[in-house]
Amino acid sequence: MAFGDAVIVVASAARTTTGNSAALVCEKGLNLNLLVEVTAASGTTPSLALTVEWSMDGTNFGALDTAPDGFTAITAATVRVVKQFPVRAPFFRVVWTITGTTPSFTFQASRYVTA
Repeated sequence: MAFGDAVIVVASAARTTTGNSAALVCEKGLNLNLLVEVTAASGTTPSLALTVEWSMDGTNFGALDTAPDGFTAITAATVRVVKQFPVRAPFFRVVWTITGTTPSFTFQASRYVTA
């Protein structure tokens, strides 16, 4: 399996609210590998849920109608978490939901494509 170069899709920053990345182009017929690096977590019962949404036009995004493509919730600083997703559309974005009492997460997400 050949890996392409890493591309940062969510730059490292401290975040306290829900958000999403910009629309990103997928390479046709490849797998999408996301590497999430959480370097800090704080607050009372902080939780970070990351999912991938897909789009055919780069504007209108949605999750799968079954279980969404996502990571297990992150509740503490984690060195690295990697997950592979089959490419489902020409565009994707990373969506994060942050919950808890005064939660804060510092994280970055990078993508790698594989054949």
